[in-house]
Amino acid sequence: MSTNKLLLVFFCFCIGLATSAQSARIKGIILDKNNQPVDNVNIFCLGKTTQSNTNGFFDLVVPANQKLVVVFTHVSLKKTTVSIVLKSNEDYEFNLIMNDHEEQMGEVIVIAKNKKRVQGITTIEPEVIRKIPGANAGIENILKTLPGVNSNNELSTQYAVRGGNYDENLVYVNEIEVYRPFLIRSGQQEGLSFTNTDLVQNIDFSAGGFQVKFGDKLSSILDITYRKPVKFGANLEASFLGGSLSVDAVSKNKKWSAVTGVRYRNNSLLVKSQETQTNFTPTFADIQTNVNYQASAKWQWSFLGNISQNKYQYQPLTRQTNFGTIDNPMALSIYYEGQEKDKYDTCFGAVKTTFKASDNFTLKFIGSVFHTLEQEHFDIFAQYRLGEVDANIGSDTYGDVSFTKGIGSQLNHARNDLDALIVNMEVKGFHDWKENQFEWGVKYTKESIRDKIVEWEVIDSAGFSINPPIVILPKNDQPYASYTGPLMPYQNVRATNFNTINRFSGYAQWSRKGNLGSSEVWYNVGARMHNWEVLGDNIMGKSQVTFSPRAQFAIKPDWEKDMVFRISGGLYHQPPFYRELRDADGVVQPNVKAQQSIHLVLSNDYSFKMWNRPFKLVSELYYKSLTDVNTYTIDNVRIRYAANNNAKGYAQGLDVRLNGEFVPGTESWFSFGYLKTEENSNNKGYIARPTDQRLKFGLLFQDFMPNIPSVKIYLNLVYNTGLPGGSPSYADPYLYQNRLRDYRRADVGFSKVIMDNSTGNSNRGWFKSFKELAIGLEIFNLFDNQNAITNTWVRDVYSKNQYAIPNYMTTRVFNIKLSAKL
Repeated sequence: MSTNKLLLVFFCFCIGLATSAQSARIKGIILDKNNQPVDNVNIFCLGKTTQSNTNGFFDLVVPANQKLVVVFTHVSLKKTTVSIVLKSNEDYEFNLIMNDHEEQMGEVIVIAKNKKRVQGITTIEPEVIRKIPGANAGIENILKTLPGVNSNNELSTQYAVRGGNYDENLVYVNEIEVYRPFLIRSGQQEGLSFTNTDLVQNIDFSAGGFQVKFGDKLSSILDITYRKPVKFGANLEASFLGGSLSVDAVSKNKKWSAVTGVRYRNNSLLVKSQETQTNFTPTFADIQTNVNYQASAKWQWSFLGNISQNKYQYQPLTRQTNFGTIDNPMALSIYYEGQEKDKYDTCFGAVKTTFKASDNFTLKFIGSVFHTLEQEHFDIFAQYRLGEVDANIGSDTYGDVSFTKGIGSQLNHARNDLDALIVNMEVKGFHDWKENQFEWGVKYTKESIRDKIVEWEVIDSAGFSINPPIVILPKNDQPYASYTGPLMPYQNVRATNFNTINRFSGYAQWSRKGNLGSSEVWYNVGARMHNWEVLGDNIMGKSQVTFSPRAQFAIKPDWEKDMVFRISGGLYHQPPFYRELRDADGVVQPNVKAQQSIHLVLSNDYSFKMWNRPFKLVSELYYKSLTDVNTYTIDNVRIRYAANNNAKGYAQGLDVRLNGEFVPGTESWFSFGYLKTEENSNNKGYIARPTDQRLKFGLLFQDFMPNIPSVKIYLNLVYNTGLPGGSPSYADPYLYQNRLRDYRRADVGFSKVIMDNSTGNSNRGWFKSFKELAIGLEIFNLFDNQNAITNTWVRDVYSKNQYAIPNYMTTRVFNIKLSAKL
């Protein structure tokens, strides 16, 4: 059947479908104030009722993925009302003490913690994400404080996990895979992450050993769920970096609900703190919506849409970087002409529908379309002067360049354009049978890529052109001897690629909860299959197939201490995406194989109380054996692949995280990560991979002033040891294994709560319009550390030396933020 017919059949089928919320179960024991069981308590929720038995036990099946109100009544005790949100197929234990003096009301937000605990999934509260400061605040900002997650670039939302690169992480929103732009090469071009934190209800993250249902990537899974509003509301935020507005809407009959967010961001405040003086006029904006329709008790529709436009206009003017030592200080001065104009326009739409055939069988149908139009156009001419700095204190020229050692120029040109369309169609099934759960899925993906690359660089030193080092040319001994060979640009990439990639994938897995003696145990076993073929103009790639079995086992011993031990792993594949097919010359290599990794993860989860407050210590030891490795280099956030599979490697490490209420009522954590990852290309020996981040420390801390509790304090601190990198173009990694300097950064935020539900100011004039109102001060890079992401290499034609000048990231920056909730 042709692709067009497949699409037609799928969408015709979806037109006749709508989905329902799946079920969950709430159970527990009801006690009185003397801790005695209470029988005959009536429990009501959405027309469903049950009663507690003589032991006070109750069991009630309720709808999932929506806010519920559960009411407990008794003839001799006061009514208790609890608001609760449960995930699909969740089995939640809720124990209640009923009062005989006054009615009780409360809210419980449940995120399947027990199930996610045994799966090795980290759950992050959305409120934490919205409060914690960062130069690029959002979900990724918080992920970078977790062990095993690394990023040395505060302007980027990209991250590496346990030795992988930025392309090895899966991101889902409402079970729908989302994508990022292809042509991004620096963090300051990124603007906005896809995920709008104002719309988020739940965030789950796994750094490895995840189940087959999550997909085909080597490193991590980020699973985000947008909320379903239950009443009207609005959130507003404004700062010097931009602003956002989100609105919750619900129809009168409660069948329709929608949450919509609009964002705008301008990175000028951060970019202008760097050493390069620029005219910088970026605009990053998007609008997202998540619409839900409850058609009946068995059907529900949802639509997720996003339109984003990033315009990046950059005109560098001057730059001076001081480097060297105290005894030999040096400086690089650069004067620029030209500009860069980049644009990334993306549209994304997805429809999801769920059919609950019975209490034990559910089907989901998902269709999505992603379209991106990207252009990267620049002509930048740079003239540099490299010299020694006058370090004589008291001199009239102190700090100025006193002696010039080298001069030169560089011209960079690009006319890169890309048009990509990605279509997905997927069917999922969920079966419950006694204590067993079966899940399966089938997915078809079509990727259509139109890519044109025209990019070159010309470098001269003292007026003499520098030839590329990898091309065999006549010996160039300028300026001491005349050069008679051809003149060539230092870098020159020209390619046009029109490609189509067809993918078929599927998975099946089985889960079970049981007992082993007096211990509780959980099992999960599954396998994935992925088939793909790369086609294009004068290209016919061979059809390739991967098979990935995986398993998890967790045990909770019947000990006094609350501990869970888990072992997980299996065979993981990463079939190549378009970027991984394109080699250093821009040419698509259609027969690149999937990278393969054998994962083994051992973990311990220990929950305990300290200072009568809850804490958790999670430790994970992991090892990955990598084969068919597609080697790459990283320049800022741009990844360039060799587009071959001639290497093998490994990654090993230890992740530790302690989180809990160090301050009553707030969650904070400390994290530590050790990683070693190396690769061996063509049996030349093992060297560090570009993401070999040996040590990592992270801290996220929340506090408030004891005498002024409305003043909150938030601290986000990261320390990473230096990465291999910053090498000159065309450098052989086996000859260049220097590391960049360590990355150290601390961001702090202060927030004054003017109005919230506890202030009692709701009747004061215009304050009554707000549920929450706060104003804050953020200080990025509190200690003004100089962090470098790459090096600029300056060549001196006379001495034949190359000098590495660090490209520093942002300095200390102040920001004011206003937050309001209606």
